[in-house]
Amino acid sequence: MQSKTAPTDHHVRLSLWAADLADSVLDLFLQEASSDRRPQTAIAAARSWAAGDLSVADALKAARGALAAARECKSPSARAAAQCAGHAAATACVARHADAAEGYMNKALRTAPRDDPNPAHTVD
Repeated sequence: MQSKTAPTDHHVRLSLWAADLADSVLDLFLQEASSDRRPQTAIAAARSWAAGDLSVADALKAARGALAAARECKSPSARAAAQCAGHAAATACVARHADAAEGYMNKALRTAPRDDPNPAHTVD
């Protein structure tokens, strides 16, 4: 029988941080696919796993959903935002996915339309 160990505080903090990163660019995805809830589900899964309310397997299922949504995107910023959400949820399995979430957040910001009205998306 495989033993289950509780995640470290650091791993939990990384998952929450990755979820916050994904939340910060989620609207770039929603501009293209407002009815697709898969990235939001992945962000919620990252937070639920961190709270101890969701299994790693269920977090990974949500991650795969967000990554599938990313593959359906036309714009680079929407794709990167969905990838960010997917990696946020995948952080439950491997903490280093938080680094990928950060990279995809940065890519979403770099590729956001120049006429984006959200000042949070300004990259200097």
